[in-house]
Amino acid sequence: MSRAEPETAGSGTPEAARTPNSLWSLGLLRGELLITFRRWRTLALLGVLAAVPVLVGIAVKIETGDGPSGGGGEGPAFISQISNNGLFLVFTALAATLPFFLPMAVGVVAGDAIAGESSAGTLRYLLVAPSGRTRLLLTKYAAVMAFCLAASLVVAVSALAVGALLFPLGDLTTISGTRIGYAEGLGRALLIALVVAASLVGFAALGLFVSTLTGSGIAAMATTVGLLITVQILDQIPQLDALQPYFFSHYWLSFADLMREPVYWDDLVRNLGLQALYAAVFGSAAWARFTAKDITA
Repeated sequence: MSRAEPETAGSGTPEAARTPNSLWSLGLLRGELLITFRRWRTLALLGVLAAVPVLVGIAVKIETGDGPSGGGGEGPAFISQISNNGLFLVFTALAATLPFFLPMAVGVVAGDAIAGESSAGTLRYLLVAPSGRTRLLLTKYAAVMAFCLAASLVVAVSALAVGALLFPLGDLTTISGTRIGYAEGLGRALLIALVVAASLVGFAALGLFVSTLTGSGIAAMATTVGLLITVQILDQIPQLDALQPYFFSHYWLSFADLMREPVYWDDLVRNLGLQALYAAVFGSAAWARFTAKDITA
């Protein structure tokens, strides 16, 4: 599949120059999205993410036997409520996949964004077209963020479908003990999926930065996933509690506060602010590196 098209000849006026550039930007983004989501690796990652709620739902169904149980149980905060209301499978699946499976998938896609093109020998070809390095980098990051959203929604939709098939649906009880209607619970589930996707944008920028440092896609993916594992381990060491609020993963599970009544916004705002900071810092670092990099492949 062609990754670029030659620049269309036109008049020398600024107005004529802007039109093909704008069309090229949209075409570049569309092409990048198509290529990203048509890759077998991307489809395999989304398939694994979709399978997690299925496994969790079946395990809970087998464990609860003939009927729902209101016991405390072990595991994520929502897991004991799944048998009473299938909608809780959405919250449980997102809580189970966010610490590792979701960011690992994002790390693979982000790490391969630039380094994969370089190792495949297509990066120079892309830059021959009138895209420019900044525009190409922004397009790559937009495609990674689209994958963050798609991955979160795949987990949520899979969990919703499995929860509806295996368990009853209806009004649900919040963490605070109040009851909300099913429609409102469904709205909060969607909001939680969006927050989970937003929680990954900082890590996506970090992965994109790593991708600009090497010409090997495998090395970039391995480094990005390695950084994820390292930070997750450091976030569990009590002696580092002064540094932990600055780790990109520290507030990831704050989305549970959306299931309180009223909603607790403090950690949610801290999480989104931290992700914006990581996106700005590592996005700028990726731009500085990529625009000054010698492209040899």
